[in-house]
Amino acid sequence: MNIDEFLDQLNRGLAVTGGSEAHLFMHEVSQEALRITAEINNTYRTPAEVRSLMSLLIGKPLDQSFAMFPPFYSDCGKNITIGKNVFINGGCKFQDQGGIIIGDGALIGHNVVLATLNHDPLPERRSTLHPAPIVIGKNVWIGSNATILPGVTIGDGAIVAAGAVVTMDVAANTIVGGVPAKFIKKIHSSQEENNE
Repeated sequence: MNIDEFLDQLNRGLAVTGGSEAHLFMHEVSQEALRITAEINNTYRTPAEVRSLMSLLIGKPLDQSFAMFPPFYSDCGKNITIGKNVFINGGCKFQDQGGIIIGDGALIGHNVVLATLNHDPLPERRSTLHPAPIVIGKNVWIGSNATILPGVTIGDGAIVAAGAVVTMDVAANTIVGGVPAKFIKKIHSSQEENNE
C-alpha cells in the first residue's frame, strides 16, 4: 500500500479493519508524523521554519500567510488541507486520517481537538476505525479547548465557543457552544446591524 491508496480508502469513508494492510500502513504514517511534529515542538522555530515543517507534515505547500504557534500534534498529517490566512494556536491536536479541510481565514484556538476517526461500537470489532472528514469553512473561529468530532462541517463565518464539543454540523454565521454544542445565536453583518 502507498500513501495515495491509503488516503483514497480513507477519503471514500471505508473502514480500516484492525490488523489489516491499511491499519499497519496507518501506523507507519503515524511514525513519520510523530517525527515531524517532534521537530516542530522540540525547540524554538521561526515562522518560516514552522511553515516548512507543517508543509512537510501535510505533504503540500502552505501559503505564506499561514501561521501557527507550537506545540502541535498530529498522528497522520497527510490528510490535512489548509487555506490562506489560517492561524492555529498552541497545543492543538489533529487526528486527520478521515480528512481535515480548513478554509481561508480560519482561526483555531489553544488546545483544539479535531478528531476524524471513530472506533467500531461492537466490542469484537473495536479495533476497526471509521473515518469521516471535518470541514471548517472560511473565516471560522474555533475557541480554545473545543473538540470537533468526525463528520462535522462548520459553515463559513461560524464561531465555536471555547470548550464546546461539536457533534453536528454548524450553520454558517452562527455561534454554537456547550456540551454537546447547541445553537446560541446568529451572527449579523455590520451592515445588517446598522439597518436594525
